[in-house]
Amino acid sequence: MRDPIELRRAQPADLPAIEACVEAAYGMYFERMDTPPAPMLDDYSDLLSQDAIHVAAGDDGLLGVIVMWAEADHYFIDNVAVTPAAQGRGIAGRLLERAGEEAALAGHAELRLYTNEAMTENLVYYPKQGFEETHRSSESGYHRVYFARPVDALR
Repeated sequence: MRDPIELRRAQPADLPAIEACVEAAYGMYFERMDTPPAPMLDDYSDLLSQDAIHVAAGDDGLLGVIVMWAEADHYFIDNVAVTPAAQGRGIAGRLLERAGEEAALAGHAELRLYTNEAMTENLVYYPKQGFEETHRSSESGYHRVYFARPVDALR
């Protein structure tokens, strides 16, 4: 049985919790990287105004965040963050399921995302979620690993 978690579009009142979630989720990577993780530099107020954020909330507050939007030929996942206390509860998987639902509603057949190669946990996690590595590149000082998954792929 799944935890009673609500997946919904973020609301303006969620902004402080969204920023705190991202800060907590990505803080552990400071030791591995020469620069702050890119999601820590994003303007979440702006992303919220673009309706690009969905959240996972439970009885104990905001547990996770996904930032995503439609591109011309795919649905892009910019960021998935789960509070350290909620990790291991399937929250990220549920947020990725939501991305698939949103992509299907937008008429897209593919999800795409990238992660930093220093975030080695993600390099193992995303393939378990049906994503396949497509390529690697360096941009703005970040060493990124790109992944794609068909919207209808089973985990």
